[in-house]
Amino acid sequence: MWGNSGRVYRRLRGKCTVFGYMQKVIARYVSLGQFRTSETYSSTLNSFRRFREGVDLDMQDVDARQMEAYETHLRHNGLSPNTVSFYLKHLRAVYNRAVDEGLVIDRQPFKRVTTSVSKTPKRALSLQVIRQLKAMNLSHDSPRCFARDIFLFSFYTRGMSFVDIAYLQKKNLKGGILSYCRRKTHQRLSIHWEDCMQEIVDRHSADNDSPYLFPILSPCGGSSRKRYLSVMCRVNRHLKQLGKELGVHQPLTMYCARHSWASIAHERGIPLSVISEGMGHDSEKTTQIYLASLKTEVIDKANRKILNLLC
Repeated sequence: MWGNSGRVYRRLRGKCTVFGYMQKVIARYVSLGQFRTSETYSSTLNSFRRFREGVDLDMQDVDARQMEAYETHLRHNGLSPNTVSFYLKHLRAVYNRAVDEGLVIDRQPFKRVTTSVSKTPKRALSLQVIRQLKAMNLSHDSPRCFARDIFLFSFYTRGMSFVDIAYLQKKNLKGGILSYCRRKTHQRLSIHWEDCMQEIVDRHSADNDSPYLFPILSPCGGSSRKRYLSVMCRVNRHLKQLGKELGVHQPLTMYCARHSWASIAHERGIPLSVISEGMGHDSEKTTQIYLASLKTEVIDKANRKILNLLC
């Protein structure tokens, strides 16, 4: 068997390089519409390219000593342990894929590097901090106000992700119900429209000729993904500044809104099953049995309970 594998390897040697194979993997994810995954592997490829100073290498030449050197390179460049693990883990996934496809003999190059992820700091904000954020006196037409309000809108809507907020259309709001499909899981969610949500839309609504609820994506088309990523970066930059002014020790980003809603809901005794469905989770298998029978009214009542705490 080893001899046969060796012959396959000799026949393919020089045709499967790390850079070239990773580019094929990235192109595959793009063709499937999995853009976030493709960007993850693109980031890994760019990192490994910098380590190699732009010099490609045959996949079979990847060995344990080289991966240890790559790990050391990442750490010496000031990357956090989780970021180092991030790059190594995705590079390992590409290598294992090549092994599975019979393009390379497994030399176990990752056996001496760390690909595990340590626990990340808590991202949830306290109710008091969210009240302070809401009470900040910001000019309504300023980018800082927009960033603060989009954060609050996410919190009001049970931790709606920024990408889902960006793609919200005016037609999603009908009869006092906001309905949308999560772009990550394709799960359809419905949220009772509250006054606090309308106040934010009144301040930052998109132009009349735009189909979108907020002025994040261009109604004229173009690269919507690049547009929303650019706006999200600006929003997070302003949120971090606002967080520092409020004395928040952790970086304040859009993702904190989702963690905060879940944390505060849990602290107030709202059942885990309600929280899970309210946030559109589809991976918590232990709660899915209960989620199927939950009604939207139950979730909306839970959400209103959270929002009333801010008044």
